[in-house]
Amino acid sequence: MKEYTTDKIRNIAMVSHSGAGKTMLADALLFTTGAINRIGSVEDGTTVGDFDDEEKRRGTSLSTALIPIEYRDHKLNVLDSPGYPDFVGEVISALRVADGALVVVDSVAGAQVGTEIAWEYCDQFKLPRFVLINRMHRETANFRAAMESVQRLTEERLISVQLPWGEKSGFKGIIDLLDMKAYPVGGGAGVEIPADMADEAQAARQALIEAAAEGDDTLLEKYLEGGQLSADEILHGLQEVIRHNLFVPVFLADASDQVGMAQLMNAFIILLPSPAEAPAEMAEGAKGEEELKATDTGPLAAYIWKTTADPFVGKISYFRLQSGSLKSDTRVWNQGRGVEERFANLSVLRGKEQISVPVMHAGDLGVVLKLSESETGDTLCDKGHPLILKKPNYPNALYRVAVTPRTQQDATKMGQTLSRICGEDLTLSWHNEPSTKQTILQGMGDQHIDVAIRKAANKFQVGLDIHEPRVPYQEAITKEGSAQYRHKKQTGGAGQFAEVHLRVAPSEDGEFEFANEVVGGAISTNFMPAIEKGVRSVLEKGVIAGYPVKSVRVAVYDGKEHAVDSKPVAFETAGRNAFKEAFRAANPVLLEPIMNVRIVVPEDHMGDVLGDLNTRRARVQGMDSEKGKSVVNAHVPLAEMLRYTTELRSITGGRGVFSMEHDHYETVPHNLAQEIVAQKEVEEEEE
Repeated sequence: MKEYTTDKIRNIAMVSHSGAGKTMLADALLFTTGAINRIGSVEDGTTVGDFDDEEKRRGTSLSTALIPIEYRDHKLNVLDSPGYPDFVGEVISALRVADGALVVVDSVAGAQVGTEIAWEYCDQFKLPRFVLINRMHRETANFRAAMESVQRLTEERLISVQLPWGEKSGFKGIIDLLDMKAYPVGGGAGVEIPADMADEAQAARQALIEAAAEGDDTLLEKYLEGGQLSADEILHGLQEVIRHNLFVPVFLADASDQVGMAQLMNAFIILLPSPAEAPAEMAEGAKGEEELKATDTGPLAAYIWKTTADPFVGKISYFRLQSGSLKSDTRVWNQGRGVEERFANLSVLRGKEQISVPVMHAGDLGVVLKLSESETGDTLCDKGHPLILKKPNYPNALYRVAVTPRTQQDATKMGQTLSRICGEDLTLSWHNEPSTKQTILQGMGDQHIDVAIRKAANKFQVGLDIHEPRVPYQEAITKEGSAQYRHKKQTGGAGQFAEVHLRVAPSEDGEFEFANEVVGGAISTNFMPAIEKGVRSVLEKGVIAGYPVKSVRVAVYDGKEHAVDSKPVAFETAGRNAFKEAFRAANPVLLEPIMNVRIVVPEDHMGDVLGDLNTRRARVQGMDSEKGKSVVNAHVPLAEMLRYTTELRSITGGRGVFSMEHDHYETVPHNLAQEIVAQKEVEEEEE
């Protein structure tokens, strides 16, 4: 691969709803440039982008593939991101390192849920973007309907840069309004625009020129005074309106018919910014924030946006070189982790094909193998000029499962494997839940979790099973209670004796308190730590349902000891059992976590969502509107939200999203608490 300077690089993230044809489009672009000799098939698992075994099995993209395309002495780094909502983290990572986006829209289905999600993230990153209406040859294709469906997503004006030359079975190619030529299917040379479309094409070009004039005050003044804009002036004006998101150009293509590929790549080069022309990034330096432009002369700053594990080559780190230049066998510094790393061999990946390069310039995307400590989201820099680039905000994982190892050997590797998988994908996370003693894996949905479990098995040879997680309930008391317990054990040797009288009451500050209120020396002070130890052992395991005990004050007020047989172990046992009896006498209750939930849905789904919330014991705290959508804020028990990700998608056709965070604990209703306690008793009997 040739060496490309910053001005010759374009970084474009392809985003869409799942199934809109991004992966086939990437293959068609490679075929047009001669990089491959045939276009692959998603169904057959032969595309460049979907090279992972799991992607081939499912017939859909699961992670972002880097597809560098060489065209007209430029390097187009195309990022083919997945469209299924569960893998939105991959979309965010791709947009983080792109300077522009291509929003691919199916010509039949139009804008869908994934389109809407991708558009919103493009807005967050303030990326200039193109819309591509794809697969125009199909029987029910409708260019204008598809374009209108996208227009409903945004206030920015869409402007046609191309028109379809026929549609459906009569699709013959595209009419390009920039050079006013018609390009037939098959990728042939441009021809004269057919006479029956000349007027429509001329009117559309005039609208394009008007849009271009708005990009520059001088051009606008010239246009309003009746002057004709030159071809260069039109392109300059379009650059400005596109790069400032005043207009979004609309293209069309059909990968299977090989039409529109060259025109799309020309537009990438002419209309989208190079890294040098993109806005500077802010980085945290030793003396505060620094502005980093993509230039070779700037300080070294490489952002790791993706990490994968390959069973043959090991750890692969994908990075964007934001500033400075890099050569192979370079030492770099990871400021966030305080470690030095070695870039042994610089490479670029085209799907899974690794291509070594001797040097990389600012703004380029590449990969490096076998970094020891660095993970996704880290910045690599010069030790003498430490820098940290900002990570994007990823949505909180909302779908939880409990994970168990299949074998003892799997158990020894489970924690390390989960850490590696979650290190690759920042929308995955795991932790050990102390109250339920379960290992919890969190992701964006059931498919997301399923892919992670299969990755553990196929790439790391660790078998994991998943279960519905237990809710982290707590046990508490509502009034004062007291009990006494005598522990007496006589064997052939020394005996054991201890008697403990204690009182329990709700703790005012919500913490555990232990007090010695014994007077007259009924129990020696040196036995108090043993009694407290016995009580604390119950706090972890619970009394009524096996959940941790919270907010309790324990006071030992009397008891008895024996001059010979009393020992710490005896008082530990007596303290433990006295506490259990006192706890049961203090009207114990179960507490459940209540989540603060924020749900954003289209207005026409509001009634269905509210009706569903009523079945979940929710208390609506307020309703609002935001960008034409309805927003519901509610307090909902966590027990009712364990599968809400899947259920909300079903209710809203995938257009509803929600977030939640822990708010407080509340008493579980009596009838539900009885069921939980009964279930615990059944589990203990089975054990």
